[in-house]
Amino acid sequence: MKFAKYIFPVFLFFSLTANAQLKKISFSGYVKDLYMFYKPENPIPGIDTDHLSSNLIHNRLNFRWYATNELTFAAEARNRLFSGQLVREFPLYKKFVDTDPGYFDLSHTMASGNSWFLHSMIDRAWVDFTTGKWQITAGRQRVNWGINLVWNPNDIFNTFDYFDFDYEERPGSDALKIKYYTGVTSSAELVYKIEKNDLEDKTESTVAGRYRFSKYRYDFQFIGGRMPKDYVLGGGWMGDIKGGGFRGEVSWFIPHEENNDNEEALVATVSGDYTFKNSLYVHAAVLYNSLGVTGKAGAREFFDQNISAKRLSPARCNLFGQLSYPFTPLFSGSFSGMLNPSDGSAYLGPSFTYSLGNNLELMATGQLFFGEEGTEYGELGKALYGRLKWSF
Repeated sequence: MKFAKYIFPVFLFFSLTANAQLKKISFSGYVKDLYMFYKPENPIPGIDTDHLSSNLIHNRLNFRWYATNELTFAAEARNRLFSGQLVREFPLYKKFVDTDPGYFDLSHTMASGNSWFLHSMIDRAWVDFTTGKWQITAGRQRVNWGINLVWNPNDIFNTFDYFDFDYEERPGSDALKIKYYTGVTSSAELVYKIEKNDLEDKTESTVAGRYRFSKYRYDFQFIGGRMPKDYVLGGGWMGDIKGGGFRGEVSWFIPHEENNDNEEALVATVSGDYTFKNSLYVHAAVLYNSLGVTGKAGAREFFDQNISAKRLSPARCNLFGQLSYPFTPLFSGSFSGMLNPSDGSAYLGPSFTYSLGNNLELMATGQLFFGEEGTEYGELGKALYGRLKWSF
């Protein structure tokens, strides 16, 4: 079902009618240009160059229609023009991009050439009905159960990859969400998600519930449900210790069957962050996965499409650290890193942002991976990015 080819006329219509109903309709988005220079760790067979470059022009359109006080409609799309060596040297890259993880195929390649292609995708399309203490949301939506900022074992519906930094909105799910507010700071939530498993050519579903509440100046949550191959139980918390943030999540995955090539797993993460009086921000986190290996973890993919809350990393343990500081009101810098203590491989991510205006931003960042062959980060190479973003 290639609905994405209708993105442009639909959003054009909504943008033109928005002026007549400003109180009921909102329309926003951004345009950004991202340049990448990538140097692989090892030579790429069949390619007579030691580096690759690419350019991505990315336009996002966000639409809201507040039909009544109770009823809201939303549609959001991302339109991306890919070009450069990466597209020309890897013909399968277009197929990699033109995939839709949801049940409905809302992804479409609009046009393509030898070294470029234009791709569109509707990644949000939902209707929300709220009345009293009840809220019902149906359609493609972000079901955000994660608490931590890097790894989220509780994010069982639409897990995101930390390295995919250019996708701020993060993936969504084709789902039905029913939420009941049991109090000012508490709620009960039930979500049913449907998706296609292309590898096994079948439809799968996830159904789970979450209960959130506040106690002792902390926010707590408990989750439980049934995923395609596992039952899951878990929970998390968010609070502070002497002004510093303190968060944690844990999920226990129990296979439906003992002999389905699926193993029981316990995944947990704890993090802390603090902002000093001079505006220096520090953040540290640790990830534990009982299924992970303690030796060489094996090379992971640069952008892992198979990432899940059960397998956030192939390693038993991972460490994360970050420092951020605003040098001036317009210029800020950040330095983040990950370490697999078992195989010694590491990731470093320097990033600098400069505000050129109220809605215009310039960013330079890197993704630098180090380690021996066969380690988690050792074979990913190094990438440098420059991005100009205009929001409207």
